[in-house]
Amino acid sequence: MRRADRADYEWLFRAAFPRIHRTVALILRDYDAAQEVTQEAFLKLLENWRKVSSYEQPEAWVRRIAIRMAVRRAGRETQRFVREQAADQPTRTAEPDVELANAVAALAPRQRAAVVLHYYEDLPVLEVARVLNVSESTVKQHLHRARARLAEVLGEEVGHAG
Repeated sequence: MRRADRADYEWLFRAAFPRIHRTVALILRDYDAAQEVTQEAFLKLLENWRKVSSYEQPEAWVRRIAIRMAVRRAGRETQRFVREQAADQPTRTAEPDVELANAVAALAPRQRAAVVLHYYEDLPVLEVARVLNVSESTVKQHLHRARARLAEVLGEEVGHAG
């Protein structure tokens, strides 16, 4: 790798890693697993740097890779995670944020990713669709189902949010 390419990669790594790690951590709800996934995504970026460095937004490329890897990993671990959460589930007197975080963690991986990207990361539906590589209507469907599931778990009514 040329010195200039290495410097560009290192700059992007330092600038983007914390943001991407945060997103992955919110999807996986596991700091260490998020660290691994984010590092693997940046390794893929390094392997493809010659091509990806010419893209308008190389950070968007590595973000998509990291999120897809996180969703796949969450899918593999969802059943185990849900059972563990159910065993450790706090009573209804828990703080609302903890209760909401547990409810989000119990969502299906793609629903969880859509919720994290849309509500936690404040991305518009179109950008969530691009990141997850699905249509806008699929994102809206994931969000609708996630809101319904969250309302059910948290004992609240579902509003008609867009």
